[in-house]
Amino acid sequence: MTAITNIRSVPMNDLARGIFRDRERLTTAFERVLDSGYVVMGPNHNEFQRALAAYLGVKHVLGVASGTDALELAIKTVMPAGRNTVVTAANAGGYTSVAAKHAGFSVRYADVDSESLCVSLETLVPSLTDDVGVVVVTHLYGNLTDVTNLVSYCHNRGIRVVEDCAQAIGATLDGKSAGSFGDIAATSFYPTKNLGAIGDGGAIATSNDEFAAIVAQLRQYGWSTKYRVEIPAGTNSRLDEMQAAFLLARLPLLDGFNERRRDIIERYRAAAAGGPLRVLPALGGHHVGHLAVALTANRDYVRAALLALGVQTDIHFPIPDYAQLGFGSDLQSLATTDRISKEILSLPCFPELTDEEIQQVCGAIESLK
Repeated sequence: MTAITNIRSVPMNDLARGIFRDRERLTTAFERVLDSGYVVMGPNHNEFQRALAAYLGVKHVLGVASGTDALELAIKTVMPAGRNTVVTAANAGGYTSVAAKHAGFSVRYADVDSESLCVSLETLVPSLTDDVGVVVVTHLYGNLTDVTNLVSYCHNRGIRVVEDCAQAIGATLDGKSAGSFGDIAATSFYPTKNLGAIGDGGAIATSNDEFAAIVAQLRQYGWSTKYRVEIPAGTNSRLDEMQAAFLLARLPLLDGFNERRRDIIERYRAAAAGGPLRVLPALGGHHVGHLAVALTANRDYVRAALLALGVQTDIHFPIPDYAQLGFGSDLQSLATTDRISKEILSLPCFPELTDEEIQQVCGAIESLK
């Protein structure tokens, strides 16, 4: 019998593989920045903003320093006067909670749909009161949840919708991209994202000229022109030239990366059929397979069994926001959110996984039956 210590480990992620694959592209981008003499707000930054706006089908994209900054600035930009509450899901890692509280607003949590694991109109409505000014919809795990009716419902009540597309860049539904349905959208280019930088980065997308102008000021101290501050609550949050160049180099590869992720997840689904692990589907362009997530009533046992066969797993995410002491929520529980926080786990899913590694994961999943 082969000793467990000799089983090759399949990692949750391996950033070095993507950097190695893209080395020539990234090196060319690096040299282009050095040759330009610009380190912030230069030609690569501007070209990337234009390219991503065209890709998403929106009028404006504005680069910022991180995805969390993007959420904070988007919320600040669209919060209607006289309102002070943001409603969001509690199962998405806490990033919106951090952003909203840093922006000075209260946070309220809505439960999620039991199939998509995202906020839906049905789960959202009980949380909407007169003080709510912004709803943040996170397209979790790469799944562009259908927000058309949700956006219409919110707009009829003077509530604005921020799409959190950090995990769903490239997803489309009925010919529209994630980030083009709401009033404004935020995304992240953290290295593990589907479109990842070699460091931190983020962006805000909108087709509203007024919102774009406000974001442009907020991300740079609140300046309308150099050294002239005209709006409050500005900050220093700029996507640096180097990261913009790297992202510009990788953007043409994104659709291929997303297709590979979908394929990996569907192979896992086939392997899991009839067993104790239910792998969520990633079929169609509305899903870009950011994470391969599964549900099981025996998570600790399943994780241990998979690890014994060399398959690393993770949990996205184990603690609902309202259970985090630092967020200071009075909410005790939400039925679906509570359940999935105890049942969910993530399997390895990144484009550079080899076919042999994917088959190893599939074999480990099949062994659970």
